[in-house]
Amino acid sequence: MNTEAQASRPQSARPLSPHLQIWRFTPSMAASITHRFTGVINYGGLLLVGVWLASLAFAPELYSAVAGFARSPLGLIIIAGFVWSLSYHLLNGLRHLYWDTGRGLAPATAKKTSIAVYAGSVVLAAVILWAGLGA
Repeated sequence: MNTEAQASRPQSARPLSPHLQIWRFTPSMAASITHRFTGVINYGGLLLVGVWLASLAFAPELYSAVAGFARSPLGLIIIAGFVWSLSYHLLNGLRHLYWDTGRGLAPATAKKTSIAVYAGSVVLAAVILWAGLGA
């Protein structure tokens, strides 16, 4: 575009976003990416819960196969991952509700709450798994 056309074009009040390579990876950025990822995982996990419930209701022999898989090492890993995913998504959703009040948006606070959500989700998932599988 020539200089004359640029001069006649109205300037936008909005700043342009810098290129992605300039951004430094932060805990808040990781929390945002993880929140989206866990949302997708939760859909898949709920689909598995639906299969489990349908097998319980309609096919007892299929239920025993599903229950056997759930007790296998791979099944326990999948259950633990799903429980952590639900825990993380819940706690980060509460963090977003807190942000909706206009608080906690300062970069230092957002970093601390991001780290707290990761730690809290691990603890919450461990408690849920201990209560559900340890009993």
